[in-house]
Amino acid sequence: MFYNNIHTRIRYIFLVVILVLVIAIVRVFYIQVFSYKKLNNLAEALWSRKLPISADRGKIIDRKGRVLADNITTTSLVVIPNQIKDKEDAAKKLSDILKSDYKDMLAHVSKKTSIERVHPEGRGLSYDIAEKIDALKIDGVYLVKESKRYYLYDTVLSHVLGYVGIDNQGLSGIELAYDEYLKGEDGSIKYYSDGFGKKLEKATVYNSPQSGMNVALTIDINIQQAIENELDNVVTKYNPQQALIVVANPKTGEIYGMSSRPNFNPNEYNKYDLETINRNLPIFNTYEPGSTFKVISLASSIQEKTINLFEDKYFDSGSINVSGSRIKCWKHGGHGSQTFLQVVENSCNLGVTTRTFLSSLITP
Repeated sequence: MFYNNIHTRIRYIFLVVILVLVIAIVRVFYIQVFSYKKLNNLAEALWSRKLPISADRGKIIDRKGRVLADNITTTSLVVIPNQIKDKEDAAKKLSDILKSDYKDMLAHVSKKTSIERVHPEGRGLSYDIAEKIDALKIDGVYLVKESKRYYLYDTVLSHVLGYVGIDNQGLSGIELAYDEYLKGEDGSIKYYSDGFGKKLEKATVYNSPQSGMNVALTIDINIQQAIENELDNVVTKYNPQQALIVVANPKTGEIYGMSSRPNFNPNEYNKYDLETINRNLPIFNTYEPGSTFKVISLASSIQEKTINLFEDKYFDSGSINVSGSRIKCWKHGGHGSQTFLQVVENSCNLGVTTRTFLSSLITP
């Protein structure tokens, strides 16, 4: 009886072991076959590191294809803290070359992150500086390509083109309005390392950056340069607080040239105050042409024979509503009943505006 119980228990234990082995084999099979891709991706995410490569922004060109805004290649500094063995020494040498604060650099090389971009002191490095850093041959210190915006005509068309920030993002003008099309897609160099930052013997993967789309303007750079020269002459002669010129095709509405003063150089935008760089006066300062356009408006009505200066009358109540905006007469309470000759004599904005609109609806 005793031996039978032992044999029974042994058989149960044997069956349990067999069952556990079968479950383990099935589980391994499932992981190897069905979960391999997911687990492999998770492992790669833990091992992989990416050195960024910035994409070139699309060019901005004039109506004849002449380049107004282009790109130049610069170098930026990135560090992989886990790979830097002597952080104090690395921080000292890098800060000396970059002429930056030692404590700030030590914070960069000691940061608990996989990759640290040294910003802003390590961005847009000159060739000489980059060469000095490369000569250090410090593990974990890398130089990567970076694209920098370059405006070929400096201050010419500055407010229209706008400018980009240190990360090549559009901040004003065309650069901001069409940033989605201009910015492109950044690339990277992907490599693999263990938990201590040591590089693994696994193939490096290069993902090439995709340049942004070009944007063509209606601007003609020859006309633009001509109006820039005229504005410079005006500023030199009269020293006005503001000045602006717009050249347009009256048939199509295309803008051939647009500029204002004060202006700025988008290659060095950080040297100017925000009020100067963010105010495109032809767009920012919009107002009614007023009396300067009255003669043209009335002349067109007389030519089309839709108005009689002596017989037609207009009652000026002091204000009218145009597309939700209230336009007031310069005289409080208005001029009352007038002939259109008196409308001209009194420089009545409301009378001219109303009659011009009505004339456009009349077919003689």
